Amino acid sequence: MAATDAATSESPEQKPLEEVETVVVRFCGDSGDGMQLAGTQLTNVSAVFGNDVVTLPDFPAEIRAPAGTLGGVSGFQISFSSDDIFTPGDEVDTLVAMNPAALKTNIGDLKRGGTLIVNEDAFEKGNLQKAHYDHNPLENEVELSNFRVHKVPMTRLTRDSVAELGLSLKIADRCKNFFALGLVFWLYDRDPKPTTDWITTKFGKNPAIAQANMNALTAGSNYGFSTESFTVHYQVPPAKLPPGKYRKITGNEATAIGLATAAKLSGKKLFYAGYPITPASDILHELSKLKNFGVRTCQVEDEIAAMTAVVGAAYSGELAVTASSGPGICLKAEAMGLGVMTELPMVIINVQRGGPSTGLPTKTEQSDLMLAMYGRNGDCPLPVVAASAPADCFKMAQEAFRLATEFMTPVILLTDGYIANGAEPWRIPEMSELRPIEIVHPEGVTNGDEEKFLPYARNEKLTRPWAIPGTPGLQHRVGGLEKSDGTGNVDYSPENHEHMVKTRQAKVDGIANFIPEQSVEGPEQGDVLVLSWGGTYGSTRTAVRECLRAGKSVALAHLQYLNPMPRNLGEVISKYKRVLIPELNTGQLRLLIRSYFLVDAVGYNKIQGKPFLVSELVAKIDEVLADCQDT
Repeated sequence: MAATDAATSESPEQKPLEEVETVVVRFCGDSGDGMQLAGTQLTNVSAVFGNDVVTLPDFPAEIRAPAGTLGGVSGFQISFSSDDIFTPGDEVDTLVAMNPAALKTNIGDLKRGGTLIVNEDAFEKGNLQKAHYDHNPLENEVELSNFRVHKVPMTRLTRDSVAELGLSLKIADRCKNFFALGLVFWLYDRDPKPTTDWITTKFGKNPAIAQANMNALTAGSNYGFSTESFTVHYQVPPAKLPPGKYRKITGNEATAIGLATAAKLSGKKLFYAGYPITPASDILHELSKLKNFGVRTCQVEDEIAAMTAVVGAAYSGELAVTASSGPGICLKAEAMGLGVMTELPMVIINVQRGGPSTGLPTKTEQSDLMLAMYGRNGDCPLPVVAASAPADCFKMAQEAFRLATEFMTPVILLTDGYIANGAEPWRIPEMSELRPIEIVHPEGVTNGDEEKFLPYARNEKLTRPWAIPGTPGLQHRVGGLEKSDGTGNVDYSPENHEHMVKTRQAKVDGIANFIPEQSVEGPEQGDVLVLSWGGTYGSTRTAVRECLRAGKSVALAHLQYLNPMPRNLGEVISKYKRVLIPELNTGQLRLLIRSYFLVDAVGYNKIQGKPFLVSELVAKIDEVLADCQDT
């Protein structure tokens, strides 16, 4: 916790209330303990209060690992602050561990002097064995001496709080996540009303369950107030956010809303075809709720069917989109090539996860950049853009469709598991603030000039017309065979093929003239330029700001346009002695930057299924700065 200078308040009836700037809380327990729900409710309450919030849900990879095992631990981390924050925090201030496995897998992230709240009822022989403990760590004062430990009999106290309702022990025990949540609400002076309203709505048809959760929530708060174990609690004032109407939003939610908004801005209907895959499935789930906005969704039998359906929808004149993760993008590759050959507008979203193969299905990674750039047969160029944060997915979904329709090409939008599942406050924009997406289809021909329509005739952007099937006089061929420029007829001639390959490449390269130039945060020239992309933005921005406050010669350039890259990027890079590229892969952007700009870029790579810590990046920046001084 980052403490402020505010005085501690105290009254005879109330424990001291200390004001702090930023707090990091993590709930962890078995995947059936409701940790994601507890974390989400703390996020909602903090967002309603006006704090800036950033979250990091952590799901087990197993669909249903055995209860109490290390592989079944589920976690949810939230940082809430009275200041601007861009990461869910490096070290945890308060760790809530519901069983031994949760304690063992998470205790390493709790800061020295941090608060540890454990459900001591779960630390019995069977659970200790499942977590591979040969002793009870709660009985070892030395082992946990670096933390403020609160051993709370949550299971027993939860059962006591709902005893009057006559529920089974199984149902009663399910409420202990609300007991833990109530305790954290008291510890950080959170108003529980948004959660009690949610309980009333969620369980309105089952009054006994609703009341049980209410009782457990209240019992947790009362325990914090009455027990002598907690001697102080904390308050995080509201953040000074720009005025407007806000909501909490995840990356997948923002992507779905951004896609629907693109359809509204263009006057078109949105068609989504997809196959369920972690962590992209929620895009389909969210879009399926928007039928009243003209959104049509189709869950198909496999990834190939999803991609080919999108090609067909684009041909018919719809805004067409699909989403998947790395394994699904591999399967879509051939039909993506069909979209490139036919030069039809569509968006393919890749929510990246750990690979290869099934890999780490619930963990984040940035290892699909080369797949997006080159993962198709033949010379098959596609524009590639990347979101930088959960709320940014709203903007980049629209930008992907703008590029697709303006340049008649499939576009890949890269997000990742961290962005997709993480949440932050999002100011809901007015429609007048959004950039229109202008689409013009060629008009029909009925005066005998039908043969003059050239489906592959190009404008100054090398873009062909988007003719709607059935429009009088605009009949034309489509398909995967090489086209003749202008007519679109099949043409196998060597000269034509070379011409068309170069034309498609030139069209994508030319997009660089219609996207923003690369901006830099920090000095316009100096020792070190940190060049980042995708979901590393929050960590890299925070690390660079820390370095700038310390007077170090460092700047940040965060890429959102990866193919083509901004036209001034080479000039930006040339103004710094060293370029540092942090990535959650083995160095894919570094390879591209080295080949494009012939600079000896330094990589900093992490492939653990986790985002960067700010402290890791600061240490690496210092190392590169030291190298600058030695050369």
